[in-house]
This record gives sequence, C-alpha cells and structure tokens, in this order.
Amino acid sequence: MIENKNRLVLIIVIGALVIGNAFFIPNYFFTFKELQEIKSTQIKTELNTKVVNFTSMFIKKVLQAEKEVDFETRLSLENAVRDLKDEQIMSEWQNFIGSKTEAEAQNSVKKLLGILVSKIQK
Repeated sequence: MIENKNRLVLIIVIGALVIGNAFFIPNYFFTFKELQEIKSTQIKTELNTKVVNFTSMFIKKVLQAEKEVDFETRLSLENAVRDLKDEQIMSEWQNFIGSKTEAEAQNSVKKLLGILVSKIQK
C-alpha cells in the first residue's frame, strides 16, 4: 500500500515535470528568437549610428571646410572609417584620400556618400 502511494506520488511528480517542460520549452525558444532579433537590431543601430556620425563629421570637417583639413582632423576621420569595419567604405575612403586631381576627389566623394547612405539599414 505504501509502495503504491510512493509510486503514485512519483508518477504525479514526473507528470508535473513533463507538463512543465512542455510549457517552458516553447517559451524558451520564443524568448531565444526574440533575444536574437533584439541583438540584430542593436547591431544595426550601432552601425547606423557610426555611419551617421562619420558622414556628419566628413561633411562638416571636409566638405564644409573653409581651409585645408589639418592632420588631427584627417586622423579622426581615418579612425572613424576604420571603426566602421566595412571594406567597401574603406576602399572608397582610400580612393578619396589617394585622389590625384580635384575631379577624382569629387567623384570619390560622390561614391563615398552614396555608399554611406546605402549602408544605413532600416
């Protein structure tokens, strides 16, 4: 009789654990998926912020400059470009700083700004 009671209690506990798992496992996967989406959104937001900050700095310090761009400004722009960790932007940046003529520089600026705008993700 006691053995039957112990067996019944054990069956009830195991049943409760199985029901609990059946409830929590789908909840876990839903929460995991939601966390992945949040991380993805955060990464996109951080990249967008960096791209916008670099673009703003580039426009203010280079395109709207009244005089030649000084070394410190060039260094801060170079660091900002490297911080983006984007090969396409870096390549066009190298084309811009390596320009031999004003026409080449203007063409590179157009391409660079186009790339920067296209990198801003929704």
